[in-house]
Amino acid sequence: MGNRLTQIATRTGDDGTSGLGDNSRLPKHHLRFQAMGDVDELNSHIGLLLCETLPAEVRTLLVEIQHQLFNLGGELSIPGYELLKADAVLALDEALATHNAQLPRLQEFILPAGTRAAAQAHVCRTVARRAERQIVALGQEDTVRDAPRQYLNRLSDLMFVLARVLNRMDGGDDVYWQSARLAQGAD
Repeated sequence: MGNRLTQIATRTGDDGTSGLGDNSRLPKHHLRFQAMGDVDELNSHIGLLLCETLPAEVRTLLVEIQHQLFNLGGELSIPGYELLKADAVLALDEALATHNAQLPRLQEFILPAGTRAAAQAHVCRTVARRAERQIVALGQEDTVRDAPRQYLNRLSDLMFVLARVLNRMDGGDDVYWQSARLAQGAD
């Protein structure tokens, strides 16, 4: 990872391939690049969430997550290399336990809505799930360690919990699904 980009427009991808960190090349549609792209998109959405007013501990957590997602993307870009450590998954488990403990139990489904920050956290959740699916698909074709998949699985859960936390800032609440079937009292 010592090489740094000095030229952005290299034109080497004009043939429909892209380079990995080990200097090998694959077609741009390869599952590895799809997974890397979804992780990059997730990191960008977290960057957008960081533009919102957030509690200090949530902001610190999200910045650390961005760094870990960069590690995850780097690991995907160098097959067989380990950058995302097991303690990163444990850190998400701890954050999940901490933030979920302050929330009331869910009695109904909630919509991905509420405050703009909460809605953006839900976008992050859905992109994390897509990235996880891409890594699972990649793992069917190539060797992928467990940590990247586990990290994204925990992260999507954490983003759901953080959306609930962010909806409660300033006295707000979740936006509950109003099923017509439930409203009619039908089974």
